[in-house]
Parts: sequence; C-alpha cells; structure tokens
Amino acid sequence: MNAKQFFLTSAACLLIAVPACAQRIKGSDTVLPIAQQTAEAYMASQPNARVTVTGGGTGVGISALLDGTTDIAMASRAIKFSETMKAKAAGEDLQEVIIAYDALAVVVHPSNPVSRLTREELEAIFRGKITNWKEVGGDDRKIVVYSRETSSGTYEFFKESVLKNKNYMSSSLSMPATGAIIQSVSQTKGAIGYVGLAYISPRVKTMAVSYDNEHYAQPSLENALNKNYPIVRPLYYYYNKKNARTVEGLLQFVLSDEGQEIIKKSGYIPVK
Repeated sequence: MNAKQFFLTSAACLLIAVPACAQRIKGSDTVLPIAQQTAEAYMASQPNARVTVTGGGTGVGISALLDGTTDIAMASRAIKFSETMKAKAAGEDLQEVIIAYDALAVVVHPSNPVSRLTREELEAIFRGKITNWKEVGGDDRKIVVYSRETSSGTYEFFKESVLKNKNYMSSSLSMPATGAIIQSVSQTKGAIGYVGLAYISPRVKTMAVSYDNEHYAQPSLENALNKNYPIVRPLYYYYNKKNARTVEGLLQFVLSDEGQEIIKKSGYIPVK
C-alpha cells in the first residue's frame, strides 16, 4: 500500500462513524506484546481508530478470522494447509504479512548447572528419550518438560524446528500461555521449557543451543540478527482480503520505521 492509499484510508476513518474503524486482533501470545504496543501507538496517531488486541494462541486467532470474529489473526507459525482449505471452501481469501521475527529461547531453572544443549539433545529431552539431567552433564535430577498447548504456534514451530516434526513426549506438561511456562520453570528445579525471546526473565536461565554440535549461541537479539542463533521464526498477521481497507492503515503503521522500532525495542527482530 502506497502513501496515497494510506491517506485515503485514514481520511475515510475520519469521515465514517468510529465503529467502522474499529479493528480486532486476536491470536498468538508470542505476538501479543508487540501487537498491543503498536496498536497503542497507532491509535495515538489516529485518534478515531479503535483497536482491541487479545491472545489465546495462533490456532484460536486463525479460527476467529475464519468465523469472522476478528479482523487480524496474530500467528507465530504459518497458516496450515487445512486452515487454508477451510478458508477457500468458505470463499475467503486470506492474506499473509510478516511483521517481525522472533528467537525461541530454551529455558531452565536458574540453579541448573547445564548451560548448553544440542538440537539432538533437546529433541531427546522433549521426546522423553533423555529423562535425567545427569545424561547431559547435569545433576542427578528428573527432567520435567513444559510445553505449550497444541493450539499454540510456538508449540508447532518448536516441534518443526527442534523435534523435526516428531511427537512430544506424552507426559509433557501443557501450559496455556508463555507466562505460565516462565512461572512453572522458575519454580521447578528440574524443569525445561521454551518461550519467545521477549519473554525472557531473570526468573529463568536461558540455554545456549547448537544445531551443528560445534557452535553454540545464546538466545539474544544480536545473535538472532546475525543468524548465530538457530531457533528463529517469522511472526505473522493474517487478514481477509475483502477487509483489506479496514486493516491496511494499521498494517502500514506496523511495517513503518516507527512500528518496526517499537518491535525492536520490545525484544523482537524487525523485518527491515
């Protein structure tokens, strides 16, 4: 969308009743912080705009988009083939926009002496093949695996990138949100989990990760930007093409220099 189109859209919002310019965003808890912050900045620049943002997970957001109860779905994974087919069957044309990138951090209890793991070790842990920390150089302590629920895009991405699409162990503890992962891992000495980079807290310890069994890198904005850290994914906004006029002003702002600076300051990786 060019500047002229953006101006016309913004002007339309000034001329129409406020509810016509209300926009709903729903979905990924990973994307939630930057969606909220960019929405607040956008509303400050467009006083007649109204944007509501709620989480719930990527799957929840895309389902809401398909049933017309949200204007934008936040997603931390690409849309599934089954979701695309469902949209086509309903005569809907969904559009995809990458708004940022995110590094996924593996976190453990701060007292854990283990500081680094290979992808293969992570796969074995999350699949239940390695069950005690002493097997990877740690204390003689049972590993407690925390994961996101199956509707989470973070769950899907970790399964794809780290587990190479193999199944998680059946006894892993499913958490409804990223905050619950942080809380559970911080309170359980044998715990391990995964969270988006922006959610890293002093309450947990991050692990250096290697995909080549030689070069290890800590999850950080710098390491993600220079591609030293391997677990990085795109973050998406999806919308219905027929509603492009409703959402294009907000999308323009999110992808602008101002919007991308908000994203970077929030601990995410800008697209430009």
